[in-house]
Amino acid sequence: MRALIQRVTDASVEVEGRIVGQTGPGLLVLVCAMRGDQEETADKLAARIAKLRIFQDEAGKMNRSVLDIGGGALVVSQFTLAADTRTGNRPGFSAAAAPEDGRRLYEYFTISLRGQGIPVETGIFGADMKVRLLNDGPVTIWLDSADRA
Repeated sequence: MRALIQRVTDASVEVEGRIVGQTGPGLLVLVCAMRGDQEETADKLAARIAKLRIFQDEAGKMNRSVLDIGGGALVVSQFTLAADTRTGNRPGFSAAAAPEDGRRLYEYFTISLRGQGIPVETGIFGADMKVRLLNDGPVTIWLDSADRA
């Protein structure tokens, strides 16, 4: 799985003019299931995100996790994180999980992240979404489960 994590002051996602998910201080997590990903992949990514120390401590160092600050997460599915741009000018998305697997793993990931003790709101899988955020820092972190053994 791939995730783009942004530390936010607040974030929301809108579908057809209606806010369907939002968070205050915490994380905006854009997530994409890749071909071959399993529930174990989602569990490991959720645990890693929950413990990722990207919030400032009293000394101003990034030394606290979203759990430490009592923050929430807005999780939005984004298959374009699977983009292959190595050739040509049009990205390819064949590395992304098939839509039914992508939906299942996206939903499983959100449950797993909630299981870490983080309040989670979501977008709507496959919908045309408008995402608003106030990036705090800015801090933006790229995680790819394939990068870890």
